[in-house]
Amino acid sequence: MNTHLHLQEYAADRGATAPDYAAIAAVLEGRRSIRRYQAAAVPRHLIDTLLQVAVSAPSAHNRQPWRFRVIVDANEKVRLADAMGEQLRLDRLADGDALELVAADVARSRLRITSAPAVVVVCLSAEDMDRYPDPSRRQAEYLMAVQSVAMAGQNLLLAAHAAGLGACWVCAPLFCPNVVRDVLGLPPTWEPQGMVTLGYPAHAGKPPVRRPLDGLCLPLSSLPSGGI
Repeated sequence: MNTHLHLQEYAADRGATAPDYAAIAAVLEGRRSIRRYQAAAVPRHLIDTLLQVAVSAPSAHNRQPWRFRVIVDANEKVRLADAMGEQLRLDRLADGDALELVAADVARSRLRITSAPAVVVVCLSAEDMDRYPDPSRRQAEYLMAVQSVAMAGQNLLLAAHAAGLGACWVCAPLFCPNVVRDVLGLPPTWEPQGMVTLGYPAHAGKPPVRRPLDGLCLPLSSLPSGGI
């Protein structure tokens, strides 16, 4: 059965204006993490368009806790990569890792930033989130903000793919948020969560191996009767 066509027909049967499921699924399933790019610059107006799509994501209480810092200047990318690389080097050496392995890891991480035509640092600001007196609810509220920012990041990745760009989510800022904040001059309330490297792909990217759904989802037979 063509699952995408089936979903489209299901919505139409109920009077809904169905989007083109096949087209949407092609974007969702065709996205790859692209780490090597052509040298061509990404137009700033295109980056702005992608960010506009990113902020259409849902968010807890509609507080929209995402913040972005765009980097296209080569010198700024070098400064960021050098500072993050130095922190990575210190952390890995403190772990007792071999010097040559650390050097290779730092060089690889540095290249991912400096070789990308554009880098979007994705941050979280919890200023507008609700406040609670107890740690449990404070933690839950913070995680709601993290989830919201992550959904905006996913939108950015998908929009980039749909626009013919390659992109890759990089989690490294989580390990050195103060370094990223200081180098980029971010407001103190902005917490770096990750960064998205952007550019025109230099390779197609390999489809990742996905775990079978059977092991990740309870079967319908285990759900209450009456549908979902």
